[in-house]
Amino acid sequence: QFEPLHGEAVATDAEAPITRLTAPNAGPFTFHGTNTYLIGTRELVVIDPGPDDERHFAALMAAIADRPVSAIAVTHTHADHSPLARRLKQQTGAEIVGCAPHFGARPLADGEVNLLDASADRAHAPDRILDDGHAIDTECGPLAAVATPGHTANHLCFALDQAGVLFSGDHVMAWSTSIVAPPDGAMGAYMASLDRLIARDDRIYLPGHGG
Repeated sequence: QFEPLHGEAVATDAEAPITRLTAPNAGPFTFHGTNTYLIGTRELVVIDPGPDDERHFAALMAAIADRPVSAIAVTHTHADHSPLARRLKQQTGAEIVGCAPHFGARPLADGEVNLLDASADRAHAPDRILDDGHAIDTECGPLAAVATPGHTANHLCFALDQAGVLFSGDHVMAWSTSIVAPPDGAMGAYMASLDRLIARDDRIYLPGHGG
């Protein structure tokens, strides 16, 4: 059960001031749409601004209102997660941080075609790549990168440990298992990343799609 409430800023169940906006890009790979998260009340950090969609951008700017944005964090470079970061940076002046530019888990084999190539945001250019364990400051404590390759080779989750929250991107979702498609993704890396999360003590996951 998940009600996206497209265009509305919805409070999450986290024990921290975190709101969700779901982009109106529903589909077989996105469920009801891509979730964008805003951390904070006075100064915001935005996670996964989403696709370059005019309606979602307008809703996001309305939710931000006149509050400063200190950073735009991106979990991975699929076209439903990262492209709007560039426009949001232009509007707010916030730096883009998080995952590296798009790269594959392995080279293409002879004659192989990348069936998901159109989904890659190859224009993504972060101001600062967050390596595993590196963190940025938020109103709710440090937000640390947790390297979770598998869905894509550059996939990150973000941990807000003081609140017990993990922004799980497309690595773990409640509505479906993740798509792991080579050459962009790799199942061995994905399984190892799942093991890594099992060893953590997060209390709630806020995913890229669904509840």
